[in-house]
Amino acid sequence: MNLPTIALLATGGTIAGSATAATDTTGYVAAALGADALLAAVPAITTVARVRARQVYSIDSKDISSAHWLTLARAAQEALDDAAVAGVVITHGTDTLEETAVFLDRTLDCRHKPVVLTGAMRPATALSADGPMNLYDAVCAAAHPDSAGRGVLVCFNRLLLQGATVHKRHTSALDAFGPGEAGPAGHTGPVRYHAPAWQRPAPQALPRDAESLPRVDILHVGAGMPADLLEYAVQRGARGVILALPGNGSLPEPWHAPVARAVAAGVRVVRATRCGNGNVSAHHIDQQCGSTAAGPLTPAAARIALMLDLLADHC
Repeated sequence: MNLPTIALLATGGTIAGSATAATDTTGYVAAALGADALLAAVPAITTVARVRARQVYSIDSKDISSAHWLTLARAAQEALDDAAVAGVVITHGTDTLEETAVFLDRTLDCRHKPVVLTGAMRPATALSADGPMNLYDAVCAAAHPDSAGRGVLVCFNRLLLQGATVHKRHTSALDAFGPGEAGPAGHTGPVRYHAPAWQRPAPQALPRDAESLPRVDILHVGAGMPADLLEYAVQRGARGVILALPGNGSLPEPWHAPVARAVAAGVRVVRATRCGNGNVSAHHIDQQCGSTAAGPLTPAAARIALMLDLLADHC
C-alpha cells in the first residue's frame, strides 16, 4: 500500500503524561512518555500513514517559552521542506496549545502541506485516555489531500479547528477547545471540511539567529484596577503590552494617561477584550493615547502577533 509519510513532532504535554493510577486524571506527570510510546498506543495509524517520529523536546506546556516556539518552528519547517513528507503532526500540551498554534500559523510555510496540532486532556495512563484517538485523527487529517493550504490546524475531540483562532474554553472537558466565531473548519471520522482551502499569505520569516522573541506582557484589567502594573511592565523592559479589557476593549479613564506615557516611551499598547468572542474596533481613544485595537484577536493571539511584529521591526 502506497501510504503518505507524516512527520510526527512530539513536545510532551498531557498526551504524554503518566499517573500512578489509571483513574487519576489530574495528579499526573506531563511529558513522561516519548513519541514512540504514543505511536505504540495507536496501531491503527499504520493503516493510514508511515510516521517518522521525532522528540523535539519534552515539556509541560505551561513552561513553554518563545525559545521553544522557535525550536519547534524550525523543526516543523525542516519537515515541511522534506519532499518525502506529506504533512506534519505536532503533539502538544493543552495549556498553551492555542498560543503555539497561532505562532506556527504565522511563521510556517504550510501553503502546500498540512500542519496539525493535537494533544489530550487526560494522561496516556488514564482508563479513558483521549490522546490515542486525537493522535489517530490528527494523522488522518495530515494525510488527507484536502488538508493542504488551510494553515495550521488543531485536531481535538473529532473537530478540526483553525490554529489562528482556536482557544481553550474549558479547564478539563474533553472538548476543551473552541473554534472562534467562524466555527470549526471541519471534522474527522472521516475527514471532511466545510469550505474550500483559500489562498494564504506568505509566512513571516524568522531570523536564523533569533533565540527568543521580544517581551510582550498581558494585563487583565478589572473594574477599578489602577494602572501601576502597566507602569511596572514598562519599567521591567516590556516592549509591548496587551490590555485584556472589558467589553469592546473599553479603556478605563484612569488608564488614559499611563497608556499615553507608555506609548511615548516606545512601548506598543494593544487594546484587546476579556470577552470570549468579538471584535475590538478602532476608537478615538487610540488616536488620543497611541494604542491600537486587537480586532478579532484574543489577548493571547494579539500577544503573539505583536511579538512577531516587534521581531520584524528589530530586524
